[in-house]
Amino acid sequence: MKPRLQLGLWCLVLFGAFAIRAAGAAAPPRKSQVIVEPGRPFDCDAQPCDAVARGFRAFMDRRVHGLGGNGRACADCHMPADNFQLSPASAEARFQLLQWRRRFVPQADDPLFRPIDADDFRTNGDAAADFRNLRENGLIRVTFPLPPNVRLIDPATNAPSSEAFVDVWRMVPTVNDVKLTGPDGANPWPRQPNTTGGYQLDGRFTTLQEQALGAFINHAEVDSQPSQQMLGDLAAFQLTQFTNPRVRALADAVDAGTVPLPDPDPPLTELEEQGKAVFVRACAHCHGGPGQSTTTPPVVRYHDISTQCPRPVDTVSPPRFAFAPCPPRLARNARTYEITLPNGTKVRRTSSDPGRALLTGFVGGPPPSDDWNKLDVNGLRGIRRTAPYFHNNSAATLEEVVDHYIEFFKRAKANAPPGFVPPVASTDGVHFDRQPQPEERAALLAYLRKL
Repeated sequence: MKPRLQLGLWCLVLFGAFAIRAAGAAAPPRKSQVIVEPGRPFDCDAQPCDAVARGFRAFMDRRVHGLGGNGRACADCHMPADNFQLSPASAEARFQLLQWRRRFVPQADDPLFRPIDADDFRTNGDAAADFRNLRENGLIRVTFPLPPNVRLIDPATNAPSSEAFVDVWRMVPTVNDVKLTGPDGANPWPRQPNTTGGYQLDGRFTTLQEQALGAFINHAEVDSQPSQQMLGDLAAFQLTQFTNPRVRALADAVDAGTVPLPDPDPPLTELEEQGKAVFVRACAHCHGGPGQSTTTPPVVRYHDISTQCPRPVDTVSPPRFAFAPCPPRLARNARTYEITLPNGTKVRRTSSDPGRALLTGFVGGPPPSDDWNKLDVNGLRGIRRTAPYFHNNSAATLEEVVDHYIEFFKRAKANAPPGFVPPVASTDGVHFDRQPQPEERAALLAYLRKL
């Protein structure tokens, strides 16, 4: 890419970051709004406006007073111009711009690219400089201590290693609509943490404050912990971020205890209405509730939806299901684990992200109820703007998402014991009828693009 074009693209990114909250500047502020800067009102809803204003500044501040750290702001990963997420395209654009700037200013910097999120951090420490997962996949490094019954296998020796921690690579979720997600008190999972959902992809945090603290420590590498007021201010700011005014009105209605709740969908065409009916049948049993993140019994709370690498492969010929294989840029993140089961036997499993099993070590039970590869259910509002998809950004388009789930339902049918129809694949416990049919694909996609 030519330097002039790089600079122009980056200027557009920066303009979007500062303009995203100015869209309603011409309208007079509501009673619950605060003017953070002239002409830029924030809708505070039920949050204290002074806290929202402070939270906004802390979200954007790369040098939060008194904390030290590596110069990252929340907005470096949750990019305002990228719908408060981080796409591979944005990460690569920032990397290329940084290289262009360094041609003229050798010390030019972008705090997104810190050694802690480099692929070679475990090997090279502060000298790490391999940012392929950030640039190619838009993924950041998340580190977990291994549970006592879980060990990593050394790929060079095929023997258990002495590693006490494991790195997994996960996408940066948007902060939009977080008010409608988090613990919901419904359909509990049998094990902590957060049996009814939480924050982060694996639901490990109970509050937005806990999530913000984890980001300060693990990604901004602060020297001292932020105050509870600052964490509360960041939460207040995030709780004012919505995909659109209809979703904001839905959140207000939830707060008010309104029954029935308003439908946040915009007016739909006939095709989109057909797609909504498919969504209710095929998707809403997991993506349910106001935030589209609550599963409905008898479907269990957390699910393995086969988005990790490597993906399941059918051993029957011809295959009854066929997931798109992980590309090499994602497949290389897989590690093999040795798990000691409660009866003392050892099994090995390979995954790029074992999910909640890294929190609990509970592996080896019936697949629907153990924690291997299990992650929380995310909301879907605004999904048309937040490509790529899944916890590892492995689906580039909504078409790939729908096609993946079609294969997911095929696999559920192929693996079901004789005479048993799993709830995740059935509306009545008798028929395998949730799967979108080929003739329904276009309608479902049309509806997803209106969320």
